[in-house]
Amino acid sequence: MSENIDFNDTGAEFRRGMRRSIPVVIAAAPFGLLFGALAVSNGLTVGEAVLMSATIYAGASQMVGIELFGQDLAPWVVVLSVFAVNFRHVLYSAVSGRVTRHWSTLKRYFAFFFLTDPQFAEAERRVTERRPVTFAWYMGLALPIYLFWIAVALLGALFGQIIPNPAALGIDFLLPLYFLGLVMEFRERPLWLPVVAVSAIASIAAYYSIGSPWHVSVGAVVGILLAAVWPAQGTASEIEEGRA
Repeated sequence: MSENIDFNDTGAEFRRGMRRSIPVVIAAAPFGLLFGALAVSNGLTVGEAVLMSATIYAGASQMVGIELFGQDLAPWVVVLSVFAVNFRHVLYSAVSGRVTRHWSTLKRYFAFFFLTDPQFAEAERRVTERRPVTFAWYMGLALPIYLFWIAVALLGALFGQIIPNPAALGIDFLLPLYFLGLVMEFRERPLWLPVVAVSAIASIAAYYSIGSPWHVSVGAVVGILLAAVWPAQGTASEIEEGRA
């Protein structure tokens, strides 16, 4: 499938990444607009809303953050809550690290800032297609998504107040649907169903016993433990290449 593609052509690889970013940009637009509108309605200025999108750059964590900022909570509680939601990115970097070992340390540090859910999913898709995850392709995918995310957050912050109650429109329901779509991308892999089922059950149980946002991390950890004690069949090279 990739025999006639020159992966050393930096410009071509960057453009391939940009093309892959188009559906992600479209899917992320409602989330960015909703965040900008909710951030301003929760007391943030337009500049603060944009800065939050540019620095934290994690939609779910940003939503959790703006809900907690207006409450009388200690700063460490807010930081720890955001970390709990963002814990999955630690797992993403652990997985993606195996296919970016040929990058320099500086490139990896820079690139992993952009390691969002769709970025990880697209990188894993490329591994499954047995194509190398080049730095040019990765950044071609990452930069349009990042810049557009900031832009739509700005639009939401500026014009979101036109809609009296944006949450009432149910746009935020698109977020779990989008995550479900990402999860379904991996359904052909071994242990997909057991890991997803156990993670879901653990996450739901944690939601009702411990509360949000800790259920996110609990579900992830339980899924990892299952995968660790029940390893997928296949050689190390097959797993490395994404075949198992």
